[in-house]
Amino acid sequence: MLSIVVKKNKHMLRNFVIFFGMIVLAGCTAMTVRPVDKSLLLQHICIQENPKVRVSDFITVLQDGFEKHGITTEVYSDPTSSNCEYILTYTALRSWDITPYLSHAEIRIKNQGRQVAYAEYHLKGKGGFSLTKWKGTKSKIEPVIDELLKAY
Repeated sequence: MLSIVVKKNKHMLRNFVIFFGMIVLAGCTAMTVRPVDKSLLLQHICIQENPKVRVSDFITVLQDGFEKHGITTEVYSDPTSSNCEYILTYTALRSWDITPYLSHAEIRIKNQGRQVAYAEYHLKGKGGFSLTKWKGTKSKIEPVIDELLKAY
């Protein structure tokens, strides 16, 4: 009888470990995207630099992502100095677990003050035990930009 209980507990423990592993590795990332409409004919965009963002390669990843879709970019720090039709603003937040890593980012595209597209990357629970939370900015943001610009 004791051997039946031990076998049953081993089976339950194995199922728990598998279930827990699936939760840890899956569903850690959320992405929300309202893509740019093809009718806007987006060819050039100005990226408004956000000095509060401490993710050093974020602007470079944005520029590379837009260039990949055939859209040129320019970066500016003073919003009054730009004469661009489309303005991209962003925020990117880091969390810390042994080392800093990107845990949340938002990208907004506006035309004459009206938002025309939006994208958000969010690491649920700041990544928990998932090892993917330490992936680089490009691997996290490139799929977001691809979805944002899927019409281009």
